[in-house]
Amino acid sequence: MKRTGPLYRLFDTLMVALRSTLFQILSILSLTSFVPILLVGNLIPFKRRYVILFGYGRSVLWLTRHILGIRWEVEGFDRLPEPGGPPPGRLIVSKHQSTWETMFLPTELYLASFVLKKELLWVPIFGAGLKAIRPIAIDRKAGTQALKQILKQGKDALAEGRDVIIFPEGTRLPPDAEPDYKIGAAMLAVQAKVPVYPVAVDSGCLWRKGQFLKRPGTIHVVFGPPIESTGKRADALNAEIKAWIETEQQRMYREYGCAAMNDSRNASRDASGTTSTPD
Repeated sequence: MKRTGPLYRLFDTLMVALRSTLFQILSILSLTSFVPILLVGNLIPFKRRYVILFGYGRSVLWLTRHILGIRWEVEGFDRLPEPGGPPPGRLIVSKHQSTWETMFLPTELYLASFVLKKELLWVPIFGAGLKAIRPIAIDRKAGTQALKQILKQGKDALAEGRDVIIFPEGTRLPPDAEPDYKIGAAMLAVQAKVPVYPVAVDSGCLWRKGQFLKRPGTIHVVFGPPIESTGKRADALNAEIKAWIETEQQRMYREYGCAAMNDSRNASRDASGTTSTPD
C-alpha cells in the first residue's frame, strides 16, 4: 500500500478515528474515577487536593501520548524561577489553541490558578474538580467586572505563592486566527509588580478546537524569558507580550509546519472556487 495513495489515506483516517474514539472513552472513564475524591474534597488540604485532582490531567496526558500518538517538546522551562519559593508566584501568559495546554500547564506549574469561563464549573464531575482547585472563574460577558475579578483574585493567588495562568485571547483559537490579546494579564502584572513569562504553543496544529479527530505528531512549547512589568503601562506591556508570543508562533509554524493552517487555506481556496495551476 503506497503511503501517499488513496487506500493509505483511508486507512490513516480510520486509525486516527479509532484512536480518537478510544481516547475519548478512556478520558471519560478516568474522570469518573475521581468522583469519590470529589465527595470528600473539602476535607483534604488544598495542596494535596490539587496534586490528587490533577492526577486526571496527568492521565489525559498519558492517553494523549500513548493512544493518540501525540508527543511534545518543551523549550525554555528552565527560564522559570524555582516554584514554591517566597511569594509572589509566577505569572504565565500562554497562547491557547486546544484543550491540551489546559492539562499540561497546571501539571507542570505550582498550585496553578487559571482564568476560565464560569460555565465550565457547571459541567458534571469535571466542573466540581475545577472548583476544588480554586480557579479564577469569570463571566466573560461581564466586561469590567470580569477584569476586576481577574485582578483581585490573580493578585491574591500570586500573594499566596501560587502560579497564575492566563490565556490572553480568552478562548481557544485556531493557528491561523487573527490574534486578539486582552489587556487583563498585562494589567495584573503591572498591579502585582511581577514579570510575565510568555508561552508559545502550536497544539492547534494537531488538536483543533471543535474537531473530534486528533492526529499524531509533536506539539512544541516554548517558555520565553521574563518580560518585566516595572515602569510600564499595561497597554505597552500587552503589546510586548503579544509581539514575543506571535513571533515565536510564526517561527514554529515555519520550522515545524502546521497541517491545520494548510487545511484551512485549502478549504478557503475551494470555497472561493480557485485552484492552483502549474506555471
